[in-house]
Amino acid sequence: MMSEEKIEITAYLKTHCGWSEGVRAIMRKHNLEFEEKDIIANPAFRWEMEQKSGQPLSPCVVVNDVMLPDVSGDEVEAYMLDKSLISPNDNSADAPTDSACTDEQHAAMDRAAGKINFLD
Repeated sequence: MMSEEKIEITAYLKTHCGWSEGVRAIMRKHNLEFEEKDIIANPAFRWEMEQKSGQPLSPCVVVNDVMLPDVSGDEVEAYMLDKSLISPNDNSADAPTDSACTDEQHAAMDRAAGKINFLD
């Protein structure tokens, strides 16, 4: 890492989501520790995310007290590189870092949230 500063990261993510998995992939790529708050498993985290970000879309990632609302893994990585919090590396992300949820992921989230999907 370029900076000796400890990076504090909190990520508001969905259990199964292409965008959320992209954020996780960037954290793994750079071997970053972060606190994950699953907004599907714990509705209080969704409320907290909406209060802090001022909007309902996820993922939202807080990096050293700076809220990055509705971001992709690529955007989180670009922000941290721009702020010299991480160094560029040649590691490949182990999941797509800029892709939406699949229909199957949406259906699984709806089932997990107790919503009825009549298309299942």
